[in-house]
Formats: sequence, C-alpha cells, structure tokens
Amino acid sequence: MPLQFGQGILAEHNAVRTAAGMFDVSHMGEVDFLGPGALDAIHVLVTGNAGTLADGRALYTVTCQPDGGIVDDCIVYRLGAEHFRIVVNAANIAKDVAHFRKHAADRCTIEDRSDDFALIAVQGPSAVDIVATLADDADLREVGSFGMRDTVVAGASVTAARTGYTGEDGFELFVLANDAPAVWQALLDAKVEPIGLGARDTLRLEARLSLYGQDIDETTNPYEAGLGWVVKLDRGPDTPPFVGHEALTAVKAAGVTRRLVGFTIDGRGIARHDAEVIDDDDAVVGRVTSGGPAPTVGGAVGLAYVPKAIAGPGKPLRLRQRNRILDATQVKGAFYKRPR
Repeated sequence: MPLQFGQGILAEHNAVRTAAGMFDVSHMGEVDFLGPGALDAIHVLVTGNAGTLADGRALYTVTCQPDGGIVDDCIVYRLGAEHFRIVVNAANIAKDVAHFRKHAADRCTIEDRSDDFALIAVQGPSAVDIVATLADDADLREVGSFGMRDTVVAGASVTAARTGYTGEDGFELFVLANDAPAVWQALLDAKVEPIGLGARDTLRLEARLSLYGQDIDETTNPYEAGLGWVVKLDRGPDTPPFVGHEALTAVKAAGVTRRLVGFTIDGRGIARHDAEVIDDDDAVVGRVTSGGPAPTVGGAVGLAYVPKAIAGPGKPLRLRQRNRILDATQVKGAFYKRPR
C-alpha cells in the first residue's frame, strides 16, 4: 500500500469520512485453526472469550506473552464450530504463527493462509450500500458489527466482515488472492477511492485505534494500554486459561503505574511519535506513541503513556517536540465518533 494515491492524504481521509474509500490490506495475515480442539486453542491464545461467538461472528482481542506483554492485537472470526480464523498484523505474521504453534499446536491444526488471501477494506458512510449493490445481496446490509457473510462480488467468492480500522462503517472483504484484482476493479468502477497508508493512519488515530509497534507491543500490557475490556479473566471452569492469565490477574489486582492517554494539542503544533512528555521541571515522564493532525475534528491529537498519577480526562500535559514545548489536554474516548 503506498503512502497515498493521486489525490493526497487529506483528500483520501475526507473521502472515507464522507463517502467511501478502499484499502488494499492484503499484507495482513490470516491463520486458520481447524478441528475439534480449535476453540480450546483459541482460548489458550487470546484474552477474549471466543466461547461466546456464534458462527459468523468475530471479536477484537489480544494475544499475550506469559508476562502479559502484548504479542499482537487481532480479530478472531468463528467460521464454524471447528474452524476459526485469526487475522494478525502484517509485520507480526511469522512471530504470531510461531507463538500460536508453540502454545496450541497440540490442540488443533494451525494453517498459515496469509499467502492464500487478499483483504480489501471498504470503509465510509456509503461503503455498506456499495458492497451490497455490487454483490446484488441486500442481506449484506443486515450484517451487524463484527458479523460476516459469504457472498459474491465480481464473480468472486468473498467473505464480507463488518469490521475495519477507520472509525467508519464498512466491510473487510476476504477474497482468494487470484480473484482480488477483479474485486478491486469492480470497486474502482463503482467510484470507490483507493486510500493509502497516510490517510489510514489519520483515520485510525482520530478513532483512537491503537497501532501495533507504536501504541502497543510486548513491553505494554492490555490494562495500561486501555484494552482491559478485551481481557476476560473468568471464562468459566471448562475453559483453559490464556497465555499470560496469571500475569494479567496480578496486574489487575495491583493496578497499573502508567496509562495510555489521548490528548489534543492546545493551539498550533503537532506532537509526533516519540515526542517527550515532561513535568513542570522539564524532566521526561512519558512518551508520545502516536500523534498527528485530525482533519475531521480539527487541530492535532495523539496518544502517550504517562504516569497514572497525572492521567485523566481534562488534565494538562506538557510535551516536548524537537525542543519546542507544546501544551495539551487529555481527553476521554475517541477523538472522532461517526454519526449514527
């Protein structure tokens, strides 16, 4: 995926917020779990409760190291009682597959199918209608958030999942790699704008969606990253504990020492990745993990890890970006929420 296509990052960002855009995210990884032990394998690997999923449903969750550090954030899809799929981040495919096999290979068959599939995300207020029209499948409009349905687009078999990474509605389309060009062309013919990495980052940041490798990684745990809601410590006596369960139980009991907070810049300026959070004596107390302009809401926004004692909505932050001091205010929740 290029940084941008012909129109530029701002135009691409606005296309997704106002109409529809499509992203070639075929670099993402797909790992399938097959057999009678597939659900137990998933339970061992992720912190969420996949046992609550019906066929055709998905959940966002994380997979952790024994010490509670985040190996990756991912989406688990239940394709059937003995068939689950985890979609993982592109840079983590080899690491994740090794982690999955290390901890769950004895429970079911694990297949890395990343090279078999392309993945096209169609996002924006018009996205669902466009995909449903191309598929000639009105039922697609009835698929709920984190649901999925098999359909046909441009003669290709597609699994349409109502998930995404932009803060907008839409589908992520799983399609066999050889069939992807026809689906992409059909979307182009329907006037869906192709979107690059630049707008993908501004869109996800406005929606306050974490980026693996910046906002979360193996040195962060879900509780300090604001992802405690994906950790289900009590999944019932018949469910095996996930890797990292003991460590995260201890973290929850003791509390965290730092938090990932969202902030808006007061006035002009942008705090980029790795800018410093400083106290009143100019000592470094934290780091900005993501930061940039917020085209839809205006101004500049970001995420940073700060000590728990200074974290909280409405509280000020002092940031240092290339020796320039920026004032910021912490905010709760997403910077942008799509109209309902």
